[in-house]
Amino acid sequence: MDTEKSSSDWSDAEIQAAVDAYLSMLSREQNGQPINKAHENRVLREGALAGRTKSSVEFRMQNISTVLEGLGRKRIEGYKPAKNVGANVAKSIREALNAPQPLTPEDFAPTADDTLLEQRAAKLEQQPIKDEPKGIEKPQQTQSNGKSFVRDPEVRAWVRQQAKGKCEGCGQPAPFEKSGKPFLEVHHVKHLAQDGSDRPSNAVALCPNCHRRCHHSSDRDEFTASLYLNVKRLKPE
Repeated sequence: MDTEKSSSDWSDAEIQAAVDAYLSMLSREQNGQPINKAHENRVLREGALAGRTKSSVEFRMQNISTVLEGLGRKRIEGYKPAKNVGANVAKSIREALNAPQPLTPEDFAPTADDTLLEQRAAKLEQQPIKDEPKGIEKPQQTQSNGKSFVRDPEVRAWVRQQAKGKCEGCGQPAPFEKSGKPFLEVHHVKHLAQDGSDRPSNAVALCPNCHRRCHHSSDRDEFTASLYLNVKRLKPE
């Protein structure tokens, strides 16, 4: 018969290991790769979660799904959210979700999928990006993703890091937070549809209001011109 430590004494390291494994599976699932939950469960119990039962690890994964849904984030389809998650466990899971995750080559891969792009950029943004990314000079448009353009997640992450939580259009702090970080949208000053590049020299971090102003206001041309004056890295294309 399975025995294990009290379910209430999961350490921060154990919860971090469960969250890391969960996020790895989630990334693979969103990339269309198959995941074997039973195998991942066993690997965890042979390593970081030694002493935990299969059902305990499964339930912890369901806890993580609950917290992710509460944060408005995607979850693994096969892990149905648990109904009851203790406040301390939920807090530990949120902290583990916000901890920097190990980067992989896949995290830097350009994509036309908006969800994947944001997921990769958010992960890259958790750690300082020392060098300005090169980006993509001529982003390719894809038919399979509603005619979206392939973009570089590192450019999105770097531009938001440079903004330091303030809109590069109006200079005001981001109006709200998303997943614990100031929410700013990355705008291509010369639009991609107009053959603009996906490079830091053509991208700014804007609050939602300024972003809409660039696209829809009667003074959008004047406002765009002011961006070139105020954001020194921008170069007209």
